[in-house]
Amino acid sequence: MLQDSASPLMEQLMFFHDHSLMILIMITMLVSYMMTTILFNQFNYRYLLEGQMIEIIWTMMPAIILIFIALPSLRLLYLLDEINNPLITIKTIGHQWYWSYEYSDFSNIEFDSYMIPFNELKNYNFRLLDVDNRICAPFNSQIRMIVTSTDVIHSWTIPSLGVKIDATPGRLNQIGLLMNRSGIFFGQCSEICGANHSFMPIVMESISPKSFINWINKMSEI
Repeated sequence: MLQDSASPLMEQLMFFHDHSLMILIMITMLVSYMMTTILFNQFNYRYLLEGQMIEIIWTMMPAIILIFIALPSLRLLYLLDEINNPLITIKTIGHQWYWSYEYSDFSNIEFDSYMIPFNELKNYNFRLLDVDNRICAPFNSQIRMIVTSTDVIHSWTIPSLGVKIDATPGRLNQIGLLMNRSGIFFGQCSEICGANHSFMPIVMESISPKSFINWINKMSEI
C-alpha cells in the first residue's frame, strides 16, 4: 500500500503504478481465460499444422504492451533525476546510526538528528519514527538534497515524497524534491547499514515560506 502523496513526483509514481497494474490485470485475466478454455473444451482439429497469423499476433502484442509500460517509465526516470533551479540546498550526511543536516545557504546552520529514545517519548511522538531535530523546508519550493555518508552506505528515503537516494562515503549524490502541502513526513534508512539500521529515522516538516524564514532566524541565533 502506497502512502498518501505529498509531491508531484510521488503522484506521477502512483499513476504509473496504477497504469502498470491495470495492464498486468488485463494480461492475467486473458491468460486465465485462455487456459480455462483449453483445459475444459473438447475442440480438436487433426489437420491443424500451423497458424502464422496467430503467431504474428502473440509475438507483436507483448512488444506493444512493453512499449506502453516503457515509455511512461523512462519519462519518470528522467523527471526524478531533474534538478530545477533549487531555492534551497540541504546537505544530508549519514552516520552510524543517525543523520546530520547542513543548511549552508543560511549562515551554516548544522544539527544532528537522532531517534527519540523510548524513555523520552511523549504521547504525541511516534515510536521508532520521531527524531529530536526535524528538517524544516517550505512547501511549493524546489529543494535540492545533497546526500553523502561518513562510514557505510545509507539510504535517505521519504516514501510520501517519492524520494530515495543512497548516501555513499566519498561521493555526493543529489536529488530534487517539491512538497505541495504542509505536513510532517516520515522516512527511514533503507539500506542495511549495521546493527542499529532500524533506528535512524528521517522526519521532514513542510511549512509555509514565512514560517520557514522565522525558523531559519531562530536557528541562526542558537
